[in-house]
Amino acid sequence: MKLSEYFGWKVKLGIFLVILSALLYVANYFIFHDLHGVLFYIGIDIAFLPIEILFVVLVIENAISSREKKQMMEKLNMVIGAFFSEVGTDLLTAITKFDPDAEHIKDDLLINNNWSEKDFKRAKKAIQEFEYTLNIKDDPKSIQFLIYTKKFLVDERKFLLALLENPNLLEHETFTDLLWAVFHLMEELDNRIDLAKLPKSDFDHLSGDLVRIYSLLLVEWLQYMEHLMKNYPYLFSLAVRTNPFDQHAHVEITQ
Repeated sequence: MKLSEYFGWKVKLGIFLVILSALLYVANYFIFHDLHGVLFYIGIDIAFLPIEILFVVLVIENAISSREKKQMMEKLNMVIGAFFSEVGTDLLTAITKFDPDAEHIKDDLLINNNWSEKDFKRAKKAIQEFEYTLNIKDDPKSIQFLIYTKKFLVDERKFLLALLENPNLLEHETFTDLLWAVFHLMEELDNRIDLAKLPKSDFDHLSGDLVRIYSLLLVEWLQYMEHLMKNYPYLFSLAVRTNPFDQHAHVEITQ
């Protein structure tokens, strides 16, 4: 293996700069013939080196990292937006219909254009303290819902897999947990041949999987709505008009 292939460009650049610095000091000596002055300034430069490293690492590097993180989170919010457009909002709307206690948090989630940061904090507290239960059982309505959810998620399998391939998801643990929970439910439903002939224990198991998704989905949905309100008013307007907790919400603008 050649030396040029072994060393990365950063190592080669570092070696070049060290050699260049040494040549400049030698040139300085031959021009001014002042060894004491050369050694003095070498000592000053070496003494100042820790401060330069501190400045580069703690100030410049931190500024660059903050900017990169902001850009990454912006891209991640685009991914989350795509998830809610394709899967999340429809799934949340369908699940909410089976929540017997949805009325207890509905008023806290009727988001509108007049909401402030204080309103979102209040809503977050409400869903954190909420006890999630879903009335999934052996009845025609629940069975129809499970059949619909199975087809819906299986049809969106490629889209969900594409989301998981996004490396930025590593920076958003709760959204990753939500995706895995949705994948788990999809696999559970896809491996059941006849959803109309399940024992009560199996309905209870699937209900638990749905409760997990419901709780994670609500948290992400609320954070996403706050992000839209702050950054994308036109997208926020549509999200408000499709709010699954607003029985009077409709896409058409009537006034």
